Amino acid sequence: MTDTSPIPVHLSSSSVYPENAAYCFDLAQRLGYDGVEVMVWTDPVTQEAGALKALAELHELQIGAIHAPTLLLAQRLWGWDPWGKIERALDLAAEVQAQCVVVHPPFRWQRGYAEGFVEGVAQRQAQWGIKIGVENMFPWRSGARAMQAYLPGPDPRDFPYESVTLDISHAATAGVDALDLARDLGDRTCHVHLGDSFGSFMDEHLVPGRGSQRCAEVLDHLVTTRFGGVVTLEVGTRKMKTAEREEALAESLAFARQHLGQHDRPGARVGG
Repeated sequence: MTDTSPIPVHLSSSSVYPENAAYCFDLAQRLGYDGVEVMVWTDPVTQEAGALKALAELHELQIGAIHAPTLLLAQRLWGWDPWGKIERALDLAAEVQAQCVVVHPPFRWQRGYAEGFVEGVAQRQAQWGIKIGVENMFPWRSGARAMQAYLPGPDPRDFPYESVTLDISHAATAGVDALDLARDLGDRTCHVHLGDSFGSFMDEHLVPGRGSQRCAEVLDHLVTTRFGGVVTLEVGTRKMKTAEREEALAESLAFARQHLGQHDRPGARVGG
Protein backbone atom coordinates (compact mmCIF):
# COMPACT_ATOMS: atom_id res chain seq x y z
CA MET A 1 0.00 0.00 0.00
CA THR A 2 1.34 3.45 -0.92
CA ASP A 3 1.67 5.95 1.93
CA THR A 4 -0.46 8.97 1.05
CA SER A 5 -0.05 10.79 4.38
CA PRO A 6 1.06 14.43 4.16
CA ILE A 7 4.77 15.21 4.19
CA PRO A 8 5.56 16.37 7.76
CA VAL A 9 6.73 19.96 8.15
CA HIS A 10 9.05 20.54 11.11
CA LEU A 11 10.83 23.49 12.68
CA SER A 12 14.58 23.38 13.30
CA SER A 13 15.63 24.52 16.74
CA SER A 14 18.37 26.47 14.94
CA SER A 15 15.59 28.65 13.48
CA VAL A 16 14.90 30.21 16.88
CA TYR A 17 18.55 30.78 17.91
CA PRO A 18 19.51 32.30 20.33
CA GLU A 19 16.31 31.10 22.00
CA ASN A 20 16.38 27.60 23.50
CA ALA A 21 14.84 24.22 22.66
CA ALA A 22 11.91 24.63 25.06
CA TYR A 23 10.87 27.83 23.27
CA CYS A 24 11.22 26.06 19.91
CA PHE A 25 8.85 23.25 20.89
CA ASP A 26 6.34 25.73 22.31
CA LEU A 27 6.48 27.92 19.20
CA ALA A 28 6.24 24.95 16.84
CA GLN A 29 3.04 23.82 18.56
CA ARG A 30 1.53 27.31 18.61
CA LEU A 31 2.20 27.89 14.91
CA GLY A 32 1.01 24.44 13.79
CA TYR A 33 4.22 22.63 12.85
CA ASP A 34 4.19 18.83 12.92
CA GLY A 35 7.46 18.48 14.81
CA VAL A 36 10.96 19.69 15.56
CA GLU A 37 14.47 19.01 14.30
CA VAL A 38 16.87 19.30 17.22
CA MET A 39 20.21 20.95 16.60
CA VAL A 40 22.58 19.63 19.28
CA TRP A 41 24.02 22.76 20.85
CA THR A 42 25.22 24.18 24.16
CA ASP A 43 21.61 24.23 25.40
CA PRO A 44 21.74 21.10 27.63
CA VAL A 45 18.17 20.12 26.71
CA THR A 46 19.31 19.44 23.14
CA GLN A 47 21.71 16.79 24.47
CA GLU A 48 19.34 14.96 26.82
CA ALA A 49 16.89 12.38 25.52
CA GLY A 50 14.61 12.48 28.55
CA ALA A 51 14.15 16.24 28.38
CA LEU A 52 13.51 16.13 24.62
CA LYS A 53 10.96 13.33 24.95
CA ALA A 54 9.19 15.28 27.70
CA LEU A 55 8.98 18.37 25.48
CA ALA A 56 7.75 16.35 22.51
CA GLU A 57 5.05 14.71 24.65
CA LEU A 58 4.01 17.98 26.29
CA HIS A 59 3.59 19.74 22.95
CA GLU A 60 2.34 16.68 21.02
CA LEU A 61 5.10 16.93 18.42
CA GLN A 62 7.42 14.50 16.66
CA ILE A 63 11.20 14.80 16.73
CA GLY A 64 12.03 14.21 13.10
CA ALA A 65 15.80 14.57 13.15
CA ILE A 66 18.83 15.15 15.31
CA HIS A 67 21.41 17.50 13.81
CA ALA A 68 24.80 16.30 15.02
CA PRO A 69 27.19 19.00 16.36
CA THR A 70 29.39 19.07 13.25
CA LEU A 71 29.24 22.82 12.63
CA LEU A 72 32.35 24.96 12.85
CA LEU A 73 31.15 26.61 16.07
CA ALA A 74 30.38 23.22 17.65
CA GLN A 75 33.82 21.67 17.21
CA ARG A 76 34.40 21.27 20.95
CA LEU A 77 30.91 20.03 21.79
CA TRP A 78 30.86 16.32 22.76
CA GLY A 79 34.62 16.14 22.48
CA TRP A 80 36.97 16.33 19.53
CA ASP A 81 36.35 12.90 17.98
CA PRO A 82 34.01 13.47 14.99
CA TRP A 83 32.86 9.85 14.84
CA GLY A 84 32.10 10.01 18.55
CA LYS A 85 29.81 12.98 17.89
CA ILE A 86 27.94 11.14 15.16
CA GLU A 87 27.56 8.01 17.30
CA ARG A 88 26.22 10.02 20.25
CA ALA A 89 23.78 11.72 17.87
CA LEU A 90 22.66 8.30 16.62
CA ASP A 91 22.14 7.12 20.19
CA LEU A 92 20.12 10.25 20.94
CA ALA A 93 18.05 9.80 17.77
CA ALA A 94 17.31 6.20 18.72
CA GLU A 95 16.12 7.25 22.18
CA VAL A 96 13.79 9.98 20.90
CA GLN A 97 12.69 7.91 17.86
CA ALA A 98 13.98 10.38 15.28
CA GLN A 99 14.23 8.93 11.80
CA CYS A 100 17.34 10.81 10.70
CA VAL A 101 20.66 12.22 11.91
CA VAL A 102 21.84 15.21 9.90
CA VAL A 103 25.60 15.65 9.45
CA HIS A 104 27.94 17.93 7.54
CA PRO A 105 30.89 16.44 5.61
CA PRO A 106 34.32 16.85 7.25
CA PHE A 107 36.26 20.09 7.12
CA ARG A 108 39.34 20.03 4.92
CA TRP A 109 41.66 20.01 7.94
CA GLN A 110 40.00 16.81 9.25
CA ARG A 111 41.85 14.68 6.71
CA GLY A 112 41.93 11.43 8.67
CA TYR A 113 38.19 11.66 9.32
CA ALA A 114 37.54 12.57 5.68
CA GLU A 115 39.48 9.64 4.25
CA GLY A 116 37.03 7.09 5.63
CA PHE A 117 33.95 9.30 5.77
CA VAL A 118 31.83 7.73 3.03
CA GLU A 119 32.48 4.21 4.31
CA GLY A 120 32.10 5.22 7.94
CA VAL A 121 28.70 6.79 7.32
CA ALA A 122 27.49 3.69 5.52
CA GLN A 123 28.71 1.39 8.31
CA ARG A 124 27.06 3.40 11.07
CA GLN A 125 23.79 3.81 9.19
CA ALA A 126 23.62 0.04 8.83
CA GLN A 127 24.62 -0.59 12.44
CA TRP A 128 22.12 1.83 14.03
CA GLY A 129 19.38 1.43 11.43
CA ILE A 130 18.92 5.21 11.36
CA LYS A 131 19.43 7.30 8.23
CA ILE A 132 22.48 9.59 8.27
CA GLY A 133 21.58 12.45 5.95
CA VAL A 134 24.82 14.06 4.71
CA GLU A 135 24.12 17.68 3.77
CA ASN A 136 25.12 19.34 0.53
CA MET A 137 27.55 22.14 1.35
CA PHE A 138 29.38 24.91 -0.54
CA PRO A 139 32.78 26.52 -1.08
CA TRP A 140 33.72 29.31 1.28
CA ARG A 141 33.89 32.50 -0.77
CA SER A 142 35.23 36.00 -0.26
CA GLY A 143 34.68 38.21 -3.26
CA ALA A 144 36.04 36.39 -6.31
CA ARG A 145 38.04 33.91 -4.22
CA ALA A 146 36.70 30.50 -3.24
CA MET A 147 38.15 27.88 -0.89
CA GLN A 148 37.14 24.25 -0.87
CA ALA A 149 36.24 23.88 2.81
CA TYR A 150 34.91 20.31 2.87
CA LEU A 151 36.32 16.87 2.18
CA PRO A 152 35.76 14.58 0.40
CA GLY A 153 33.62 17.29 -1.24
CA PRO A 154 30.54 19.52 -0.80
CA ASP A 155 28.28 17.97 -3.46
CA PRO A 156 26.68 14.65 -2.40
CA ARG A 157 26.06 13.74 -6.04
CA ASP A 158 29.77 12.97 -6.27
CA PHE A 159 29.67 10.29 -3.57
CA PRO A 160 27.65 7.10 -2.94
CA TYR A 161 25.85 8.24 0.21
CA GLU A 162 22.69 6.22 0.73
CA SER A 163 20.97 9.15 2.46
CA VAL A 164 21.27 12.90 1.86
CA THR A 165 19.87 16.03 3.50
CA LEU A 166 19.06 18.50 0.73
CA ASP A 167 19.56 22.09 1.92
CA ILE A 168 18.20 24.71 -0.50
CA SER A 169 20.14 27.63 1.00
CA HIS A 170 23.40 25.67 0.81
CA ALA A 171 22.68 24.82 -2.83
CA ALA A 172 22.20 28.50 -3.63
CA THR A 173 25.48 29.45 -1.93
CA ALA A 174 27.22 26.77 -4.01
CA GLY A 175 25.64 28.07 -7.23
CA VAL A 176 23.62 24.86 -7.64
CA ASP A 177 19.98 24.78 -8.72
CA ALA A 178 18.15 23.05 -5.86
CA LEU A 179 15.52 21.51 -8.14
CA ASP A 180 18.21 19.98 -10.33
CA LEU A 181 19.91 18.69 -7.19
CA ALA A 182 16.65 17.14 -5.97
CA ARG A 183 16.07 15.46 -9.31
CA ASP A 184 19.64 14.14 -9.48
CA LEU A 185 19.57 12.76 -5.93
CA GLY A 186 16.25 11.01 -6.44
CA ASP A 187 15.22 8.82 -3.54
CA ARG A 188 18.58 9.29 -1.81
CA THR A 189 17.09 12.51 -0.37
CA CYS A 190 15.81 11.51 3.06
CA HIS A 191 15.46 14.97 4.62
CA VAL A 192 15.06 18.55 3.35
CA HIS A 193 16.09 21.87 4.85
CA LEU A 194 13.79 24.54 3.47
CA GLY A 195 15.14 28.09 3.38
CA ASP A 196 15.54 30.67 0.64
CA SER A 197 18.51 32.66 -0.65
CA PHE A 198 19.63 35.14 -3.28
CA GLY A 199 22.72 33.03 -3.92
CA SER A 200 25.22 35.30 -2.18
CA PHE A 201 28.43 33.98 -0.61
CA MET A 202 26.64 34.17 2.74
CA ASP A 203 24.54 31.13 3.68
CA GLU A 204 21.36 33.18 3.98
CA HIS A 205 18.55 30.80 5.12
CA LEU A 206 15.81 33.30 4.29
CA VAL A 207 12.09 32.79 4.76
CA PRO A 208 10.99 30.75 1.71
CA GLY A 209 9.53 33.06 -0.90
CA ARG A 210 11.70 35.99 0.16
CA GLY A 211 14.67 34.94 -1.99
CA SER A 212 15.19 33.84 -5.58
CA GLN A 213 15.43 30.06 -5.26
CA ARG A 214 12.96 27.54 -6.67
CA CYS A 215 11.64 26.55 -3.25
CA ALA A 216 8.06 26.06 -4.45
CA GLU A 217 9.20 23.84 -7.32
CA VAL A 218 11.30 21.70 -4.97
CA LEU A 219 8.28 21.16 -2.70
CA ASP A 220 6.09 20.29 -5.68
CA HIS A 221 8.77 17.79 -6.78
CA LEU A 222 8.67 16.16 -3.34
CA VAL A 223 4.91 15.72 -3.59
CA THR A 224 5.08 14.37 -7.14
CA THR A 225 7.79 11.84 -6.23
CA ARG A 226 6.02 10.81 -2.98
CA PHE A 227 8.87 11.88 -0.75
CA GLY A 228 8.93 9.81 2.44
CA GLY A 229 10.98 12.09 4.67
CA VAL A 230 10.53 15.37 6.54
CA VAL A 231 10.72 18.99 5.37
CA THR A 232 12.31 21.14 8.06
CA LEU A 233 12.24 24.94 8.07
CA GLU A 234 15.80 26.10 8.69
CA VAL A 235 15.48 29.88 8.67
CA GLY A 236 17.82 32.48 10.13
CA THR A 237 16.04 34.68 12.70
CA ARG A 238 18.95 35.58 14.98
CA LYS A 239 18.63 39.34 14.43
CA MET A 240 14.83 39.42 14.70
CA LYS A 241 12.80 40.47 17.69
CA THR A 242 10.38 37.92 19.12
CA ALA A 243 7.25 39.08 17.28
CA GLU A 244 9.11 39.39 13.98
CA ARG A 245 10.63 35.92 14.40
CA GLU A 246 7.27 34.33 15.10
CA GLU A 247 5.68 36.07 12.11
CA ALA A 248 8.55 34.92 9.87
CA LEU A 249 8.26 31.31 11.00
CA ALA A 250 4.46 31.37 10.61
CA GLU A 251 4.97 32.68 7.07
CA SER A 252 7.53 29.92 6.45
CA LEU A 253 5.10 27.22 7.55
CA ALA A 254 2.28 28.67 5.43
CA PHE A 255 4.59 28.65 2.38
CA ALA A 256 5.49 25.01 2.96
CA ARG A 257 1.88 23.96 3.51
CA GLN A 258 0.73 25.79 0.38
CA HIS A 259 3.31 24.25 -1.95
CA LEU A 260 2.99 20.79 -0.44
CA GLY A 261 -0.75 20.94 -1.12
CA GLN A 262 -1.64 20.91 2.59
CA HIS A 263 -4.23 23.68 2.48
CA ASP A 264 -6.29 22.35 5.38
CA ARG A 265 -3.39 21.53 7.71
CA PRO A 266 -2.53 23.63 10.79
CA GLY A 267 -0.55 26.74 9.90
CA ALA A 268 -1.59 26.73 6.24
CA ARG A 269 -2.74 30.33 6.54
CA VAL A 270 -0.84 32.98 8.48
CA GLY A 271 -3.00 33.95 11.42
CA GLY A 272 -5.53 31.23 10.52
